Amino acid sequence: MHPAFSVIFFTVSSGAGYGLFIWLAIAQLFGLASLNTKTTLIAGGIALVLITAGLLSSTLHLANPKNAWRAVMRFKTSWLSREGVFAILFYPSALLYLLAIFMSDHETTTFIKLLALSVIIIGLATVFSTGMIYACLKTIRQWHTALTPANYILMSLTSGAVLLTLVLLSNKVFAASMAITGIGLLILTALTKAIYYFWVHKVTGPTINTATGFTRAQVRLLDTGHSAGTFLNQEFGYQADPSLLKNLKVGVFVLAFFVPSLLLAGVATDYLGVGAALLAFASVLAGLGAERWLFFAEARHVIRLYHGAQHT
Repeated sequence: MHPAFSVIFFTVSSGAGYGLFIWLAIAQLFGLASLNTKTTLIAGGIALVLITAGLLSSTLHLANPKNAWRAVMRFKTSWLSREGVFAILFYPSALLYLLAIFMSDHETTTFIKLLALSVIIIGLATVFSTGMIYACLKTIRQWHTALTPANYILMSLTSGAVLLTLVLLSNKVFAASMAITGIGLLILTALTKAIYYFWVHKVTGPTINTATGFTRAQVRLLDTGHSAGTFLNQEFGYQADPSLLKNLKVGVFVLAFFVPSLLLAGVATDYLGVGAALLAFASVLAGLGAERWLFFAEARHVIRLYHGAQHT
């Protein structure tokens, strides 16, 4: 599949925003840290900016952006529609939560806890729906697995934890706790991603023989039926240099997981400060951007079989 920058930016930016807001609500709901009103509002504002920037970027991938509203009209049957509905519902819940924090004068009321719980549920539902948009596609075997939504959720929570460590670094106790949580999530996400990369190259998919039904001899394409490039070739026939794919995978594990883990360890032990936390988040974003690019570049749609590919 052709990697679209707008979708890559959307999943990375919005994922970090949802992850940040979810961790903020978890801290408030379970009393994991005593957060002052100003810091909570700043963190919530940063999360909403990231989410909004990502959602606006996603509309650039539409052929006709003014028809984006149609994406929410098929909630019962479409994961894209569910993602849109949950993303819309997240805003009033998040804004009410921040307003309640502002009006509460440092008191965590039952109402605030209910709002925090709703933010967590809707945020996770939105990220899960984003992953399921790809996981539900049987035509792309690399995506059609439970590992896809699992990776989306883990990466969102991981980037959110790293960002929350940076935003709340003035509270050293909580920052250390979040840094340790972030390290744990980085390790878990790295293991899940490694399993995905191993699986994606082992599982077998349709071949040109099984697609055509001729299984007694090798089938090969003699004519593609067109003499120039088409939309299908551009979007579904993307070919990346194998050496580039291999190098990027190494880069994913170094930038998205290894480097941030070392930096967060320094933050947790109070040896490193704001600069390290900022670099950790930047490294996570760069690594996840590479991971998203690979996610699309390695996906092979079954339609490629009818344009000369022997297998998907």
